[in-house]
Amino acid sequence: MQLQKKSKKISAIAQNKNLSIQFSLDGFSFCITDLTTNDVNLFSEYIFEKTIASPELLLEKIMYIFANDKDLQQDFKSVSAIHQNNLATIVPNDFFDRNNLVPYLKYSVKTLATDFITYDNLSSINANTVYIPYVNINNYLFQNFGEFEYMHHASVLIDKLITKIKNSSIKTGFFVNVAPNLMDIIIIENDKLSMYNSFSYSCKEDFIYYILFTAEQLQMNPEEFQLTFLGKIESDSDLYKITYNYIRNINFIESTTCFFNEDDDFSNHSNYILLS
Repeated sequence: MQLQKKSKKISAIAQNKNLSIQFSLDGFSFCITDLTTNDVNLFSEYIFEKTIASPELLLEKIMYIFANDKDLQQDFKSVSAIHQNNLATIVPNDFFDRNNLVPYLKYSVKTLATDFITYDNLSSINANTVYIPYVNINNYLFQNFGEFEYMHHASVLIDKLITKIKNSSIKTGFFVNVAPNLMDIIIIENDKLSMYNSFSYSCKEDFIYYILFTAEQLQMNPEEFQLTFLGKIESDSDLYKITYNYIRNINFIESTTCFFNEDDDFSNHSNYILLS
């Protein structure tokens, strides 16, 4: 099984440690944190050669990684997992019924009668992320670690961006989180979420279309607003270059951890959800 692994370790692993995992059909990453100091001791990322076709095949990859990566074969004080997929929607509290989750997804996500649907409460915006987690992977993690926490990546991302905006002088934030074949667009205005959506893309033209379409719908001038990238995108990439043809003001999000150095294989904005 071919897997590309990149990793950074900065110190000996502490006794009281937390394992945080993030996975999607395109990759698997994890970090180990010292619970006493909150310092990140280790980050590792596995990049799949191509997008996995199903959660069942993804589980096979993850089982292989756990069986062969000694850093994962330890005792952890706590474990958390982040499901990264586009099987989610945001529902305000005023319209939310936790006992009837199916209708929230049926118009935007192809669901099956057997799908398990759950939600994360987002107290920062008085809303909930309703989503379909990969239950087979949750079951596997439970077999390995017992009780653990899990969330959808949109929940983690929105909470972090809302906090970041509140602690800054920025009034409006246009954020684009980039993953292979998947992009999240998050608009925050006056400390409140204006829009969240996730789009699948297969080429750079799709990518810029969704950005410009979103800006047009919200009547945001590409010559004026600030676009902030995070995730798997760099200034020398085709995605960045085509965006710069249309958007004048672009930057990368500043991470609070600064775990990576300039000479590392990673940039600080590249794993914002898991590390910041």
